[in-house]
Amino acid sequence: MEDQFQTLVKDGIAAANAGNTSLALRHLLEAADLDESPELHSHLAYCLAKENHDFPQAISLGRSALRDEPWNSRHYLNLGRIYLLSGRRQDAIRIFRDGLLHENNPRIKEELASLGTRKYPVIASLPREHTLNRMLGKFLSRLKLR
Repeated sequence: MEDQFQTLVKDGIAAANAGNTSLALRHLLEAADLDESPELHSHLAYCLAKENHDFPQAISLGRSALRDEPWNSRHYLNLGRIYLLSGRRQDAIRIFRDGLLHENNPRIKEELASLGTRKYPVIASLPREHTLNRMLGKFLSRLKLR
């Protein structure tokens, strides 16, 4: 029974890493019927978010995996990806950065690099979202002055 659980989790993680989240979801749900682990919760959460768009449950599972194993950077990677899928970019960046504090994970670095870095607001005394900052930023970017 334990061997079957480990095999299903391993196959699910391999499928998720290969980009086949629907197959991974099937393996991980089957494994969840047998037993539980933080690793299973973390990867299952990502697959649920990617395939079913069930973000509240995915975030809850991802956070529970982090609570159980806060030193494991893979949990931060998966939770950050869930936040990205749900449109919560700032939360994703924060989680990715927290993950890098625990372990130097190259996949987290790739995610952060793909998100890019934002330039400082044109008028620092105004919030980034202020209309003046947004318009001036776009204007200066078009003139290639920024």
